[in-house]
Amino acid sequence: MSDVETWRAVAAATGETDRAAAERGVRLAYRGAGLAEPERIIWAGSPLAGARTARSLGDAGRSVRDEVRTHPWAEERRRVHDALGPAGWAEHWNTTGARLWDTTRALAERIRTGIVEACADRPAEAAEIRAVLLDAVLGQHDAAWLAAFDGRGERLEGLAQVARHAGWWWPYERAVVICERPVALHRDEAGRLDRGDGPALAYPDGFALYAWRGMPVPAEFLTGLTSLTPERIRTEANAELRRVMLEYYGYDRYLNESGARPVHRDETGVLWRIALDGDEDVAMVEVVNSTPEPDGTYRTYWLRVPPSVSTAKAGVAWTFGVEEEMYAPVRQT
Repeated sequence: MSDVETWRAVAAATGETDRAAAERGVRLAYRGAGLAEPERIIWAGSPLAGARTARSLGDAGRSVRDEVRTHPWAEERRRVHDALGPAGWAEHWNTTGARLWDTTRALAERIRTGIVEACADRPAEAAEIRAVLLDAVLGQHDAAWLAAFDGRGERLEGLAQVARHAGWWWPYERAVVICERPVALHRDEAGRLDRGDGPALAYPDGFALYAWRGMPVPAEFLTGLTSLTPERIRTEANAELRRVMLEYYGYDRYLNESGARPVHRDETGVLWRIALDGDEDVAMVEVVNSTPEPDGTYRTYWLRVPPSVSTAKAGVAWTFGVEEEMYAPVRQT
């Protein structure tokens, strides 16, 4: 497994935490920063619990995140950049950290948002939690940067060891708050949080995030997906949730069961349109594969196209990235 794939696995790791190994990493990071080791290491069941615990510490001293993470990070980046040169650093980053950056950053931001939302009914706490989140080291979700520096020195080894074995953590002068890793993580092929029958991200203390193809949804919303009807979809006031319902239910099934009518038909297929209150129309082209299946039947496909499309041929052409006038396949497949 390459270094990048190793760190990709670290970022997505779930299950039991190796607390002893993580605590050794914490102490190594403190020593590497020239600090005395923390007097206490406090474990929390999730980043939410970690943030609340860090907020409540009264005798932990100031945050030492800059000494433990920010300064060593910046110095290592400068050292590697100087050694490789601007072009060499850009190439190195593109083949290491950049390959993990988007998904890990998006996941960390979603966790931050979920933490603040969990405190939304207590505005004073929410404001304080936002400030506490600035002191967090992201552990496994720092994988993109750690992948870029892996094997190039020992300065960041303490941070890397914590990341391999635990989640987010808060370093203070005399105490550290450190979080367990998730117990479940479900993502789609694009790396977005995605699950239709439970939490897409869950921690051992119950903190969880629910999402469908990257879009946050309420937990109770998912429980209703298995009993959807066209009428329930049509009457959903929230346009984004209605779009999720349509994706889950299936556009073709919705068309068949909602009494939708075709708006255009030509040699390429049939254009259907679903009008939705408060949202753009959904346009679909129904096409039939010209190549028979092994059993002699012909498979029907549904292609989602822009609502501005007015003919079936224009819709099919759009899926190939060409104008309607340019689309003239020898054989449609």
